[in-house]
Amino acid sequence: MGASRKYAAEFIGTFWLTLGGCGSAVLAAAFPEVGIGLLGVSLAFGLTVLTMAYAIGHVSGCHLNPAVTVGLAAGGRFPASDILPYVIAQVVGAILGAAVLYVIASGVPEFDVVASGFAANGYAEHSPGGYSMVSGFVAEVVLTMMFLFIIMGTTHGQAPVGFAPLAIGLALTLIHLISTPVTNTSVNPARSTGPALFVGGWALGQLWLFWLAPLLGGALGGVLYSWLSPTPTGIVEGGVPSK
Repeated sequence: MGASRKYAAEFIGTFWLTLGGCGSAVLAAAFPEVGIGLLGVSLAFGLTVLTMAYAIGHVSGCHLNPAVTVGLAAGGRFPASDILPYVIAQVVGAILGAAVLYVIASGVPEFDVVASGFAANGYAEHSPGGYSMVSGFVAEVVLTMMFLFIIMGTTHGQAPVGFAPLAIGLALTLIHLISTPVTNTSVNPARSTGPALFVGGWALGQLWLFWLAPLLGGALGGVLYSWLSPTPTGIVEGGVPSK
């Protein structure tokens, strides 16, 4: 599989995650009559990963997230030399996803990107539930760690075949159900970067946490699972163990 196709797959997949997940929050959850609420937005994020895992998992491993890429590398499942191009593709995809969402959302005169929050992540006064920076940091580290733990486990060479996308998508749904009131749920620096660039101000000022905490959590999750259940096949392309 050519490297350029892997990067393109990560770009497309992260575009879809940002447009689908953040779009559900900005376009649907913002209108009470639609009624998707927290559960709907959480499912939307999970469904973006689930659908893309089946669509591009065989191409790039379907990371869609710098924390996943770093975590898989820390766990010995992904070559460190590919981290940077994967992350660049993911961030650019997320920015384009946010840009398309901005164009769509701007189709109503009353839309205000700053006032809406545009699904940006935040803590303290910008946390949906008013949670502190410490609460946000702990939530993002621990939940990203568990996300990587699940990804590593479900893609292990001895795991049941064909169920990894379902488990990973449901895990992301659960993570959003837990932490949306705390930080609006990141666990993904690329997803956080796209909306933050459009909101500016406080969103960019708090973006550091949504890079540092997920990357740390991802690395911890990768290392923890590789200790618990080593992968005999070693490093493989895309992060999915070969048979």
